[in-house]
Amino acid sequence: MYQTLLVTTEEQICTITINRPDKLNAINKTVMEELGRAVDEVYSNPDIKAAIITGSGIKAFVAGADISEFQGLTKEQGQALSKKGHDVFFKIERSPKPIVAAVNGFALGGGCELALACHFMIAADNAKFGQPEVNLGLIPGYGGTQRLVQVAGKGRAMELLMSGRMIDAQEAKSIGMINAIVPPRELLTTVKELLQTIISKAPIAVASIIACVNNFDHTQQGYDYEVQKFGECFATEDMVEGASAFLEKRKPVFKGK
Repeated sequence: MYQTLLVTTEEQICTITINRPDKLNAINKTVMEELGRAVDEVYSNPDIKAAIITGSGIKAFVAGADISEFQGLTKEQGQALSKKGHDVFFKIERSPKPIVAAVNGFALGGGCELALACHFMIAADNAKFGQPEVNLGLIPGYGGTQRLVQVAGKGRAMELLMSGRMIDAQEAKSIGMINAIVPPRELLTTVKELLQTIISKAPIAVASIIACVNNFDHTQQGYDYEVQKFGECFATEDMVEGASAFLEKRKPVFKGK
């Protein structure tokens, strides 16, 4: 049913595992499309009461987007790419059933944005977080400029987004990105135990809590503006240089054009 995901359901909890370990579970078009379908199943299947999103292996949750798919995109194509990611990640964020990120290893770029779109995160002690898009002459395109502000505050989000700095699990917890840190071998068990507590509560009340929390100081305008600016980056020479340098494993030379 899926090429890039492993999807299983046990005791009313669906576990969605992004399964591209050779690519550190990077998000490509197929992953995004299949992730949307898997979340649709969470919505529609009455036997599913909650979901976990994680990555295969211990090295990476999702180490970013597949940069090879960025090369040659126009401004309009960049905006369409961003809009598709927004649609899928909004579906996760707005799910009436709890969806928790179990973060193992690297959660960078689109991976960090995916984790932020979940209702909350539990991380293994080897987790690393970051939004390194600025190194490619880009900005986050899947909601990162908005959701990181919500969890970490404006100043911290500004610093992380503009520097592209990677942080470890301890720092991520200290700024409010994640709820708990556990050893890697205990990650899924911990999340499942917590979700069992949550799904024992009244489902309509849980869904209403999700809707109310999402509605706090939350407007579409910021996300729409991110789509616009993400696409505009694809019309710059810096983005072409940044993506090329990444794929060629060299340091980019940006010229502000």
